[in-house]
Amino acid sequence: MPSSKPPLFQSGIPSFDVLLGGGIPARQSFIVTGTPGSGKTVLCSQVAFAAAARGTPVVVVTVTSEPHDKLMEALSAFSFFQPELLGEKLFLISAYSALKRGPKEARELILQTVRERGAAMLFIDGLRSIRDLWQDEARLREFLYELGIGLAACNCIGLFTTEYPLGRLMELPEATTVDGIVALSVQPHGSRRVRRVEVVKLRGRPHLAGEHPMLMRKSGVEFLPRLEAVPLEIRDEPPTLKRMGFGLPELDALTHGGLPELSTTMLAGSMGIGKTLVALHFAADGARHGQKSLFVSFFDAPAMLRARAQRVGLDVAPLLDDGRLTLRFLPPMESEADEIIRDLLEQVDALGIRRLVLDGLTELELAILDPMRRRTFLASLAMRLRMRGVTTVFTREVSKIVGTELDFNDAPVASLGENLLLLRYVELHGQMHRLLSVLKMRDSEYSADLREFQINDSGVKVLAPLRSATGLLTGQARPLGTTIGGVGE
Repeated sequence: MPSSKPPLFQSGIPSFDVLLGGGIPARQSFIVTGTPGSGKTVLCSQVAFAAAARGTPVVVVTVTSEPHDKLMEALSAFSFFQPELLGEKLFLISAYSALKRGPKEARELILQTVRERGAAMLFIDGLRSIRDLWQDEARLREFLYELGIGLAACNCIGLFTTEYPLGRLMELPEATTVDGIVALSVQPHGSRRVRRVEVVKLRGRPHLAGEHPMLMRKSGVEFLPRLEAVPLEIRDEPPTLKRMGFGLPELDALTHGGLPELSTTMLAGSMGIGKTLVALHFAADGARHGQKSLFVSFFDAPAMLRARAQRVGLDVAPLLDDGRLTLRFLPPMESEADEIIRDLLEQVDALGIRRLVLDGLTELELAILDPMRRRTFLASLAMRLRMRGVTTVFTREVSKIVGTELDFNDAPVASLGENLLLLRYVELHGQMHRLLSVLKMRDSEYSADLREFQINDSGVKVLAPLRSATGLLTGQARPLGTTIGGVGE
């Protein structure tokens, strides 16, 4: 039997529709609440203008004595504002005088205008002003209840704003007389203030729960549904047997041909040891084999990366020129991880990327402002990349250059470590050496040898296995055949 549910109304903000489970349910009324400056009027106005631009009549009601041109002037800074829609598809009325006379008069004025204009959406900006004007709980409850019934009879959606923190609103009758509640907030985070949105209530519809980041741009309001909260269709497929090499023969031999296709690898190492160059070899080797590759750095601009590669004999210019390899620089900014990854996944899709390097994973971890989210966020990212057919390498700095501590178990990034390659310095005979080892490759064979490697003008070269010392992984090696405080045998 076909469903009798009416189609969802598209808000005109795709990310908002995702939060709402697909769109705004027909014939329902919503309150958008939040403290002053949280973006309530901008959000509802953006939805109203988007509907009017599609040819849907919208009635906008102001409830204070301020002139309409003041509201329109404030909205004119946003690109969604289209003055040609005013009076054509978007109609503004003031209900202030009717409200002063009483709930019945105000309700009749609003519903009569909705019917005359054939409006499918009503936006009332400022329910708190009505409460302050009447000072009567019963009158306000009756007004909202009967207005909601009237709007449903007209097949019209109601959007109302009010200036209350969520906790206070939930104690008021407004919370029980509407079908949905959307809460906006501006929260302190260190020296920053971040915007958040939460769909608190939505009658008869599944929606994304919890708080989600919110952006205020020239284009208007935009939301960033939490990566780990958005449903993902999982394809239960066996792993492939293909390998993704580095183009470094000794390292590829160490990994029995390269990293497993579609896997996620953490390339961890000390500061300045060569993580970026090894990862750049991985991206370039994929590009040479026809696999579009993307290298994302939080530290180096493309020109710097090209120069560093050139110095060790890795010429990436032809790969960049024909689009097989793309270098992207994400300078340190106050961007949240949700925005960074949304843009990254869009680029992965647009370019058809098959190999991805994210150079500087610690910066991404820090951009996940809630530490409790970090593990699930990164796990969700790894899964989404795999579902896109991407083989991924993340580089991450190990805090100590030398020392016995080496434990990733408590780090959020541990969830990414299907494969773990470690690069670190080791002190031996009074000199610093670079050491490479494969600590883990899930469901895959690899060589457990500890290898010294060199980086010079002739390139990156992995040397023969180290057999002449113990304690290499601690960073404080001890040559074989010696005694503490003694001499060589």
